[in-house]
Amino acid sequence: MAVDYAVIVLYLAGMLAMGWWGMRRATSKSDFLVAGRRLGPAMYSGTMAAIVLGGASTIGGVGLGYRYGLSGAWMVFTIGLGLLALSVFFSARIARLKVYTVSEMLDLRYGGSAGLISGVVMWAYTLMLAVTSTLAYATIFDVLFGLDRALAIILGGAIVVAYSTLGGMWSITLTDMVQFVVKTIGVLLLLLPIAVIKAGGFAEMKAQLPDDYFAPLGIGGQTVFTYVLIYSFGMLIGQDIWQRVFTARGDRVARLGGTAAGTYCLVYALAGAVIGTAAKVLYPHLGSPDDAFATIVKDALPVGVRGLVLAAALSAVMSTSSGALIACATVANNDIWARIRGVVRRQSPATDAPHGPDAGPGGAGEPRDEVRGNRVFILLMGLAVIVIALALNNVVEALTVAYNLLVGGLLVPILGGLLWKRGTGAGALASVAVGGLTVVGLMLSLGVLANEPIYYGLLASLVAYVAVSLVTRPTDAAVLDAWRARLAGRPDAAGAEPSVASDPSATTSPAGR
Repeated sequence: MAVDYAVIVLYLAGMLAMGWWGMRRATSKSDFLVAGRRLGPAMYSGTMAAIVLGGASTIGGVGLGYRYGLSGAWMVFTIGLGLLALSVFFSARIARLKVYTVSEMLDLRYGGSAGLISGVVMWAYTLMLAVTSTLAYATIFDVLFGLDRALAIILGGAIVVAYSTLGGMWSITLTDMVQFVVKTIGVLLLLLPIAVIKAGGFAEMKAQLPDDYFAPLGIGGQTVFTYVLIYSFGMLIGQDIWQRVFTARGDRVARLGGTAAGTYCLVYALAGAVIGTAAKVLYPHLGSPDDAFATIVKDALPVGVRGLVLAAALSAVMSTSSGALIACATVANNDIWARIRGVVRRQSPATDAPHGPDAGPGGAGEPRDEVRGNRVFILLMGLAVIVIALALNNVVEALTVAYNLLVGGLLVPILGGLLWKRGTGAGALASVAVGGLTVVGLMLSLGVLANEPIYYGLLASLVAYVAVSLVTRPTDAAVLDAWRARLAGRPDAAGAEPSVASDPSATTSPAGR
């Protein structure tokens, strides 16, 4: 295993080096949070594919293939479909908004009335997504080094927190490109063909396994429908995904680069299911389907190749973990803390003092160090993620809670804001509250893994949004005019990158920017 260990150690050292390199490029808030909004098509598509294909897509995707056969590809397949829909129909408009968070988009669309509550929901989602990704380190480092679960979580989490804190989105973008290449080589070009050959080829696999393993809907039609609701729609509205869209240097990059990344996800989905099916032939009596990936890597691959494939799994986990972490920190700082700080400043008689909370080293006349503030929040959120991961055991339940809250609470007001001009801020708030409470209540009564919470949560959110919007006054015309100008990418609307949350003392109406 010495060669495999050397591959992994070099890979981890390379991630830290990329973090240091990225720190030299992150000199402004835009650089730190959205890589200066200047990624080209190759880097954009690679990093987008890296963030959406995490540990659940790699280890979990192979596990579903082990349990259900080729239909186990549906979970990752719906992720790819969601990314394709986002890229084709919405990414250009999202990129033109020139904001940093989903909640800022809601503020712009509804006149500053929905940002805080949506920020809290989005923060909870990104936090739990980061936690579930961090938990996956325990499985990988146990296979690699036989490390204790807690030590594995601390080690993996510390590396991600370190390079994310150093350079923000630039560091994460550079590391994600490396991770994308490693995943492509390790999983698609090495593990996939080797696993099929070891299992005797497709003819032998079909001869040894039940027909259900090769049925398109062997996993169940209702399960596929639930995956579409949770993962496809989740791709449309997640802060971690939108923050990557914001890094594109233009509409064309966001649309074409995202389409390439979504197509890659479809291929990756099928590859994971085939690997899992091959593992079922080779190891028919594993204790857990999620052990299939580690088992086939450990037993079927030669020295050196094994280390590279395990590095690919580590890449998958790290890319999602770092993307969720910076999204969580961005929301916490720009959507929650900035608003709280703004309320305190407006209520404090010392607001105009020469050394207020936003003053730089020289007093109120100098702006705050935005990079340093966001860097501090990444560090704080990273520490919180590690602590929660140490206390949590059930990854699937945590991920389900995160996506149910996200889709049940935020899908309708976000898509409604983009597609229906009659939607109002009151309707958006009602939609978030009713959908979120319905999802939470049904998860408590029916169980976290039940399908009904997301079904009825979405329905309740839609009814509340439409009903309240129709009985309340339409959104102010000046707000809608500013919104349309921003969507159109007109210089007078987008040039200065104004942000409700980043300047909480300003008026909440975008018409005054």
